[in-house]
Formats: sequence, structure tokens, C-alpha cells
Amino acid sequence: MKIVFFGTPEFAVPTLHKLLENPNFDVLAVVTQPDKRRERGNKLTPSPIKNVAIAHNLPVWQPERIKKHTETLTQLKQLNADAFVVVAYGQILSQKILDMPKLGSVNVHGSILPQYRGAAPIQWCLYNGEKETGITTMLMDAGMDTGAMLLKATTPIGLLDNADDLAQRLSVIGGDLLIETLLKLQHQEIQPIPQDNTAATYASLIQKEDYALDWSRSAWQLHNQIRGFYPNCTTTFRNQPLKITASLPLGAAYRDGLPPELEKIYQKLPDLSNISGSPGEVVSITKGVGAIAQTGEGLLLLREVQLPGKRPQAGWDFVNGTRLAVGEVLGGS
Repeated sequence: MKIVFFGTPEFAVPTLHKLLENPNFDVLAVVTQPDKRRERGNKLTPSPIKNVAIAHNLPVWQPERIKKHTETLTQLKQLNADAFVVVAYGQILSQKILDMPKLGSVNVHGSILPQYRGAAPIQWCLYNGEKETGITTMLMDAGMDTGAMLLKATTPIGLLDNADDLAQRLSVIGGDLLIETLLKLQHQEIQPIPQDNTAATYASLIQKEDYALDWSRSAWQLHNQIRGFYPNCTTTFRNQPLKITASLPLGAAYRDGLPPELEKIYQKLPDLSNISGSPGEVVSITKGVGAIAQTGEGLLLLREVQLPGKRPQAGWDFVNGTRLAVGEVLGGS
């Protein structure tokens, strides 16, 4: 089967690798976003997908706006591909492009559609405290993740999973599901299923204000925000910004399935029922573990934080390095 692959970030890499490793597929070319300038050194940096394509001597096309790039459109048409595969490409494809291949254009989407259509499904499903997510393959149309569904695969979400953890796991699941999808499409063993638009939810692009932590929210909500928008959630500490990159809501409701090293934390903690304070207040410090903050509802352990200009550090190292004291307040002016 002749394939053109559209993709950009690390999330798309396992799927491209699966196609390249499988003798049933011939990847003709790769389309990815233009190289971006990164903060350090301001050097142009290729996308992860471009790096894979170059390593396998594949043609790489990087139009700024593919719908308007006549040369790329002509080249795509001339390839006479059986299918286009699209994984987190980053540009909207016109119906004219989607209709070029014989079998259509297949998208690997990081949610159980029709839930979490849009640009950030992994982040928002964590933010909303979902217990399960997955991958959906679909035949693309001109809408935003509205195409007919082909196959689905699910995975549970653990209490400590963050956006990076989940993306890595889903990317591998997506590669396997894509191979199965293409082979079944080729042999006419799939009946595309239209999405129920009334059940759809939307996962919008994450904005800077989404990173701000509001300590009047519950420990569960803050934990989901921290892991969903990892590693960018920010509060203030001694009038300086402080990123919180890992947390743990405390209490009996969150103890099931904890890894042994975190289960041991509970053996060190004081009696949580006797601890309270104002939202954002450091109400307890446990030796070898870290600081516990009061939220609008429940207590939150700060497992990992990052001070400006520093690397992320364990909660206990943060306590020691700053000489943090009970009664100090996070998020205050």
C-alpha cells in the first residue's frame, strides 16, 4: 500500500516507524511543518517527524500553508497514493487534499471520539479527571475531527499519569491501531461509523491563562490541571513564579493503586484530619517528602516544583533549599 505520511511532533513518530517497519506499506513521502526557531540559540530546528524521514531517505515537504501551496498539491496528486495518514500534522487539510488517495485520508486521533475533538485531547481529558481515554482512527473530512470512525483502542488513566506519560503511551497504541486500520480498509473489513455530533466535546488549544493555579479549587482539580498541562502550571511563591510539575491529592479516595514508594508516604504523614488552613497555605511539611498545601477542598502534596531558571526538583529538596515554613502561602501577592 502506497502511503503519504502527514505529521509533526513526537506523538506521530511511533506511527511512522510502524509504517516503515511493515512490509505491507511503502511510505512515498512525508509532509511536516516548517522548521521552527527554538528559544535557545534561536536555531531552526526540524520536527521529530522530519528527523525520522531524513534518517530513512524519504522526500520531505514542508509547506507553510499546504492548502495554498500549488507545488506540493501537484506533487501529492502525482504520487497516486493509496492512503494519506495524518497524525498531529498541525494544519487543516482541504477536502481536495483528503480526496486524493484511493482509500481516503486516515487520521490517528488521541481520544475516544466523539469526545475531545480538537487540538489538545490528551491534556483536556486529564484536566477533566477522566479515568479512561484512547485512540480513534477515522476517515477524515473537512471538519475538525468530525470524520467517520474506523477503529478504537482504549487505555486506563492512572492517578499519576501526566500529559507526557499519556501521550507516549497513546502514540504507541496509535501506531498499532493505524496498521490494523489500513489493512482492514484495504480488504474492505471495516464499516466506517458516523460520529454522534450531539455527544461531541471539544479540546481547544491551551492558553497561557490555563496554566494559572487557583488554590480555591479542590486538590483533585488542581492535581488534574497540573498533570494535564504538564509541565507549565504556575503559582507564586514569595512574589516569584513557581511551577508545580507533580502533585498528589491526599486522602483515602486516592490511595488505591499507588506505587510502593508513594504508598510509603502515607506512613510518614501526620493525621490529615487535624490539618487545615486557608487555600494556598502550606499547612504541613513532612521530612523526606515535602510540603502539603491546603486547597479549596482537600490537601495537595507538592511532589515536584521548578523555581525560575532552575531545573525541576523534588518537593523535599524545594523545602530544604528555600527553608520553606508552615504558614507560608502559595499564590499570594
